[in-house]
Amino acid sequence: MTSPSPPLPSAKPSHPRRFAERDPFLARLRTICLGLPGAQEKTSHGHPNFFTRKVFAIFGGLVKGDHAATDFARSVLFLPDADERTALLGDQRFFHPAYYGPYGWVGLNFQAARPDWSEVAELVDMSYRNTAGKKLIVELNALRRG
Repeated sequence: MTSPSPPLPSAKPSHPRRFAERDPFLARLRTICLGLPGAQEKTSHGHPNFFTRKVFAIFGGLVKGDHAATDFARSVLFLPDADERTALLGDQRFFHPAYYGPYGWVGLNFQAARPDWSEVAELVDMSYRNTAGKKLIVELNALRRG
């Protein structure tokens, strides 16, 4: 009979937390995101990520190569429709986020101008539709009609 293995030491997060839990921008974004069917939240790479099967919104962006920079710390990253991306990036409030931008994602900096929360909800909705499964989109459509 073998003796039990000793307990593993507690794992430390590989990335520092890059947000304040009580941030009012995060609170508004959280309400929008978690109001969508099947949506959940997890912290990944130090940022709140909202997802179903795939991530559809992230609170906070980074400057590539300068992870201490706070330029985009209070922003939302989302996956827009491909035909919307260029127009969005033409607006000074939007940016090409480090690490996610090459995959089509765009960021909206909440500090560049006062956020229009209806617009944020529309952008999150678009991203959700680009990442969620068909059943969840049917459920969302029913919710919107309801």
